[in-house]
Amino acid sequence: MPPTFTLFGTEHCHLCEEAQALLDHLALPYRLVDIAENDALHDRYEIRIPVLHRSDTQQELDWPFTHATVLSFATER
Repeated sequence: MPPTFTLFGTEHCHLCEEAQALLDHLALPYRLVDIAENDALHDRYEIRIPVLHRSDTQQELDWPFTHATVLSFATER
Protein backbone atom coordinates (compact mmCIF):
# COMPACT_ATOMS: atom_id res chain seq x y z
CA MET A 1 0.00 0.00 0.00
CA PRO A 2 1.48 3.38 -0.97
CA PRO A 3 2.05 5.95 1.74
CA THR A 4 -0.30 8.83 2.31
CA PHE A 5 0.88 12.32 3.13
CA THR A 6 -0.48 14.92 5.52
CA LEU A 7 0.54 18.56 5.55
CA PHE A 8 0.15 20.15 8.97
CA GLY A 9 -0.28 23.92 8.91
CA THR A 10 -2.70 26.77 9.52
CA GLU A 11 -4.72 29.20 7.46
CA HIS A 12 -3.08 32.50 6.56
CA CYS A 13 0.42 31.03 6.99
CA HIS A 14 2.52 32.13 4.02
CA LEU A 15 5.00 29.28 4.53
CA CYS A 16 2.14 26.79 4.53
CA GLU A 17 0.87 28.31 1.29
CA GLU A 18 4.34 27.92 -0.22
CA ALA A 19 4.46 24.28 0.91
CA GLN A 20 1.03 23.62 -0.62
CA ALA A 21 2.10 25.20 -3.90
CA LEU A 22 5.23 23.04 -3.98
CA LEU A 23 3.26 19.83 -3.27
CA ASP A 24 0.65 20.78 -5.86
CA HIS A 25 3.39 21.48 -8.43
CA LEU A 26 4.83 18.02 -7.75
CA ALA A 27 1.31 16.50 -7.96
CA LEU A 28 1.90 14.80 -4.62
CA PRO A 29 -1.48 13.93 -3.11
CA TYR A 30 -1.80 15.12 0.48
CA ARG A 31 -4.36 15.90 3.12
CA LEU A 32 -4.21 19.34 4.73
CA VAL A 33 -4.74 19.47 8.50
CA ASP A 34 -5.19 22.81 10.25
CA ILE A 35 -3.44 22.56 13.62
CA ALA A 36 -5.45 25.49 15.01
CA GLU A 37 -8.46 23.17 15.31
CA ASN A 38 -6.75 20.70 17.66
CA ASP A 39 -4.90 21.64 20.87
CA ALA A 40 -2.63 18.58 20.80
CA LEU A 41 -1.60 19.20 17.19
CA HIS A 42 -1.13 22.89 17.90
CA ASP A 43 1.18 22.10 20.82
CA ARG A 44 3.15 19.59 18.74
CA TYR A 45 3.55 21.61 15.53
CA GLU A 46 3.13 25.25 16.56
CA ILE A 47 6.68 26.42 15.79
CA ARG A 48 7.45 23.77 13.14
CA ILE A 49 4.77 24.32 10.49
CA PRO A 50 4.47 23.49 7.74
CA VAL A 51 5.29 19.84 8.38
CA LEU A 52 4.81 17.00 5.88
CA HIS A 53 3.99 13.65 7.50
CA ARG A 54 4.38 10.25 5.82
CA SER A 55 1.91 7.57 6.98
CA ASP A 56 3.87 4.36 6.44
CA THR A 57 7.08 5.37 8.22
CA GLN A 58 5.61 8.03 10.54
CA GLN A 59 8.48 10.29 9.45
CA GLU A 60 8.07 14.03 9.19
CA LEU A 61 9.71 16.61 6.99
CA ASP A 62 9.93 20.08 8.53
CA TRP A 63 9.99 23.30 6.55
CA PRO A 64 11.93 24.46 4.67
CA PHE A 65 11.73 21.74 2.06
CA THR A 66 12.45 21.80 -1.65
CA HIS A 67 11.33 19.85 -4.70
CA ALA A 68 14.33 17.54 -4.26
CA THR A 69 13.81 16.91 -0.53
CA VAL A 70 10.09 16.23 -1.00
CA LEU A 71 10.75 13.81 -3.87
CA SER A 72 13.37 12.00 -1.80
CA PHE A 73 11.06 11.91 1.24
CA ALA A 74 8.13 10.63 -0.83
CA THR A 75 10.05 7.88 -2.60
CA GLU A 76 12.34 6.49 0.11
CA ARG A 77 11.67 2.98 1.24
